[in-house]
Amino acid sequence: DMPFMSYQADHAEAMRNAGRFLTEGLADAVKLEVSRHDAPLIEQMTRAGIPVIAHFGTRPQQVKTSGYRISGKTADEARDIVDEAIALEAAGACMLLIEATPAEVAQRVVERTSIPVIGCGAGPACHGQIVVLQDILGLSPRQPSFATPMGNLGEPLLEVARTWIERVRINDFKNHPYYMPDNEAEKF
Repeated sequence: DMPFMSYQADHAEAMRNAGRFLTEGLADAVKLEVSRHDAPLIEQMTRAGIPVIAHFGTRPQQVKTSGYRISGKTADEARDIVDEAIALEAAGACMLLIEATPAEVAQRVVERTSIPVIGCGAGPACHGQIVVLQDILGLSPRQPSFATPMGNLGEPLLEVARTWIERVRINDFKNHPYYMPDNEAEKF
């Protein structure tokens, strides 16, 4: 998952950063949050041998600028998402990740493309499903409606942090496990 602004500024920087993900990060592919307007970048990466997973529909990295909203709720938006999927595949994407769309939109994307389609809140028709681990562990401050928490680890983790902070505050480290033999301490 390439970070926000690691590939948007210019293609040369995007290529360098993607190459680093593969060589230094040992990634098998890079995931970019993209639209059809990014097709030239996907084509360039694909020509260079960099496998690209195209994340489209709702794009979480854009939340700060455009808000988190469901994509494809109208017929026009749904058709646009399907057309976008086709364009991203044509540009060379090896896989699609569609997020927060009605199930029928993802179903149509699966029907109209020939590469794997992974869903994140996109319904059961996708070839695979993904979710953010923090969401299902109950660690996220705001839960996406499609990510049902499987537990609530947030409160126990906060309690551990509070306990540690209190130990530091009162300097509760009397049972330190490392010591110097008395004869060495005297020399020291």
